[in-house]
Amino acid sequence: MATMHRLSARAAGAGHGFLDGQMLIATPTMQDERFARTVIYMCAHSAEGAMGIVVNQPAPHISFADLLVKLDVIPAADRIRLPSRAALTVLRGGPVETERGFVLHSSDFFIENSTLPIDDGICLTATLDILKAIARGDGPASAVLALGYAGWAPGQLENELQHNGWLHCAADRDLIFGSDVEAKYERALKKIGIQPGMLSSDVGHA
Repeated sequence: MATMHRLSARAAGAGHGFLDGQMLIATPTMQDERFARTVIYMCAHSAEGAMGIVVNQPAPHISFADLLVKLDVIPAADRIRLPSRAALTVLRGGPVETERGFVLHSSDFFIENSTLPIDDGICLTATLDILKAIARGDGPASAVLALGYAGWAPGQLENELQHNGWLHCAADRDLIFGSDVEAKYERALKKIGIQPGMLSSDVGHA
């Protein structure tokens, strides 16, 4: 809950020039191998720092049903009775708090004091209540579950942008919620008119 309150404060302070609600796309100059070829939905970005969810890296070796059992949301015997809309994609959301789940979802679901509205009908909730609702079939129409998130200290993301670590583009629901996770990197590049083969390690340099 403390994390959500910090994010709310950041979002409230966001303004012109900040990238909350947009997608970051890693360039070939990205020095951190954890973020190579990643697409990140930015949940909060202000002078205090930034936070986002990687949306194109599947979490290895775990399904949503397995996670619900592990978190004691459902008993193991109930995993086969989960509603079809509860078959969420589980993503590796970033290197921070990797044991914690963060649900990016459509705005048709909202929990007072827990859900953070971000932009254009997209929200973030990081409590077990949303997982329980999804398991019941009462959750949002669109959602992905990420384990962990990507975080930047004040000025860090701006520095990485200046050094050509990232491109950015407008978000769309398919880039966030689309099931073809592996294709999101190429789709994001094409959205800003770049074919993957055009990119080189000199991207952004004159």
